[in-house]
Amino acid sequence: AIMQYLSLSLTICSKMAPFLSIILLLMMMEARPGVAIVELPPNVTVPAIFAFGDSIVDTGNNNYLKTLAKCNFPPYGKDFMGGIPTGRFSNGRILTDFLAEEFSIKQYVPAYFDPNVGSHDLLTGVCFASGSSGYDPFTCKTENVISISQQLEYFKEYIQKVNQLVGEEKTQFILANSVFIILAGENDLFNTCGDNPFRKILNDDFFTDRVINFASSFIQ
Repeated sequence: AIMQYLSLSLTICSKMAPFLSIILLLMMMEARPGVAIVELPPNVTVPAIFAFGDSIVDTGNNNYLKTLAKCNFPPYGKDFMGGIPTGRFSNGRILTDFLAEEFSIKQYVPAYFDPNVGSHDLLTGVCFASGSSGYDPFTCKTENVISISQQLEYFKEYIQKVNQLVGEEKTQFILANSVFIILAGENDLFNTCGDNPFRKILNDDFFTDRVINFASSFIQ
């Protein structure tokens, strides 16, 4: 079983290597607090940040779902502001929070489902990610979480809300100049690909190509 996971992991990593640089960048930012990692050109600002994916970037959307994939209880959040568990799968802030601060946007990225999200939060970016989610729709069914494709639908809903707040021209400016973070695929690898009974008759390429096709469709 270990060799099957290793083989599948290597296959996916070799095909998704171009996407791994963003993970390295965020790890550097967490390891070097207070040191500027990203330097923007003069007179250039990033108005907002958006996150899609799974528990790595979920900031609390699963709190509002009927799912077991939650972490809104101690010891999660023990190092967050006030020691409050927010639904982040972490003891404190997560990578998107650090990135938002790096771009001088805000200290943390709220969950889109959070009922306390206000106009300023919408204009500076929110998180659509859902813990235990993945690119493959089958990955999300067992945990009853928000699929990547459904996250995109909520993003379209978000655009309509911002249009109502600031108008279409300002909305298009925000979308054209913001940072979009997509971190997903781990649950597809271990929960869908690795534990699938059809693994005995289908090779690794079938599953990795399937996940990459879903990922490509989402980005497009």
